[in-house]
Amino acid sequence: MKAKITILFMGFFCQFCFSQIEERKPLHAQVLNDSLQVSGGYVFNSSSKLKTFISSEGFFDVLAKANDTLLISSLAFKSKKIILTDKNFKVPLLIIKLESFTNNLKEVVVSKTRVPYLLSNQLMIDRPYFDDAQSSLKNTTMPLMGIENGFDFIKVGRMIGDIFSKKKAEKKRGDYYEDFSEAASKAVTADFFTQTLKLKKEEIGLFLIFCENDSRAQSFVKSENKFHLIDFLITKNQEFKRIATFVK
Repeated sequence: MKAKITILFMGFFCQFCFSQIEERKPLHAQVLNDSLQVSGGYVFNSSSKLKTFISSEGFFDVLAKANDTLLISSLAFKSKKIILTDKNFKVPLLIIKLESFTNNLKEVVVSKTRVPYLLSNQLMIDRPYFDDAQSSLKNTTMPLMGIENGFDFIKVGRMIGDIFSKKKAEKKRGDYYEDFSEAASKAVTADFFTQTLKLKKEEIGLFLIFCENDSRAQSFVKSENKFHLIDFLITKNQEFKRIATFVK
């Protein structure tokens, strides 16, 4: 009786395993870039813990299903994360675009050259003169009702307001926010990834985007404690190597 129960249990277990495998089917895809050819790299299915290679022409095949998360990494390109949908399996070849690395240059706002003492010059222009043809003649027989050669405080106020508003706008346009991959790449050297973590160069981008999936990753972007970041990378590297399985 016990033997029959054991056999029945094993049968259900095998059926469950095969059903789980059959849920995923081969996905044919190609990784492209608008200006450069994507040659080599890795694709990691974080849902099934499987990893495969990208060919020299940018093609790859991976077992996947809808709602699986793919992490794609290749040298000279920004790593990308995509969540598969049912539509991705209805096309004969799924096209995935990668962005190439570019230097993030601080925006330079080109403005007109300001003339020295612009405020004084403008006040000189607005000041009425007695000997020109446009200014009204002064009637000496009538009492003065205002301040002669006085300041136009409204115009001065507007000019000062424009100066501060432009500075504020320039500061806002210059703001830049970096993600975890950029912060980690700046905080540690390339030797740390290749020698300390024992990662291949083409695996570094994939590893960093793998770390971004951890909710704690964003806390290290602005952190000034470099040792906490290094400890986090070492811990994630152990997890990364433990769950990654190569599919050839």
